[in-house]
Amino acid sequence: MAQAGTVRGKVVAITGGARGIGYATAQRLIADGAHVAIGDVDDERLKQAVGELRITAYAHLDVTDPNSFERFLDDVEDVLGPVDVLVNNAGIMPLGATADEADAVSRRIVEINVLGVITGTKQALLRMLPRRSGHIINVSSLAGESYVPGGATYCATKHAVKAYTETARREYRDSGVAISQVMPFFTNTELVAGTSGTKGMRNAEPGEVADAIAGLVVRPRARVRVTKLAGAVTMSQAFLPSRVSEFLGRALGAETAFTAGVDPLARQAYEERARAV
Repeated sequence: MAQAGTVRGKVVAITGGARGIGYATAQRLIADGAHVAIGDVDDERLKQAVGELRITAYAHLDVTDPNSFERFLDDVEDVLGPVDVLVNNAGIMPLGATADEADAVSRRIVEINVLGVITGTKQALLRMLPRRSGHIINVSSLAGESYVPGGATYCATKHAVKAYTETARREYRDSGVAISQVMPFFTNTELVAGTSGTKGMRNAEPGEVADAIAGLVVRPRARVRVTKLAGAVTMSQAFLPSRVSEFLGRALGAETAFTAGVDPLARQAYEERARAV
């Protein structure tokens, strides 16, 4: 794993950077002195974010299209120089009963959440390995260690991202390129709009996830969970009998947070955008 360093002066590219965790991360890293570029598929919001962040490096980015990803990284390097850190943040979370989920929606979730991360990781590696330096940070989720009814496909993608990132990290740990993942709990962005959350555990804030990412840039580690309490509770489930774990999930409301605990009207705008309606 790479040694501790600094944020200042690093070139950082962030996918899904126009809103939510990506936007908060851009804000934090800019404040710390990094040269930040963002990519996003939403051109209107991207333009607004660029003005708010006062950055010069940005591009339309569809993470499901390898050519789009390559153009994004090329554009970043043309303006800012070689990418030191890639933050694979773009992701969507449409919710609903598994049997009712349209095939096109299932495919879209997988293409963005999993293949987008795979594409970004590979393309960053191709640029970083010859230099024997660089850092790839994949935004996974505590859903990658959980089983939340109403979000089966989403949970599956985050389990995949967790496994992919950890395997790639071990593969390249002696290469000079660090690979890390940040695993947030339910975070107060549009992804969780209209959901009820979990009893006894507050949602994470985008700024907390951004702080964790900034911490990884300074001192690379395999993974960091946000919040600490949610991470500890989630990890503990692996050591409990299934019957006990499921009882706790029901008692805390975790098993209904994405089903009975959803306000459809509060969630409508996000669901339409995530599903590309």
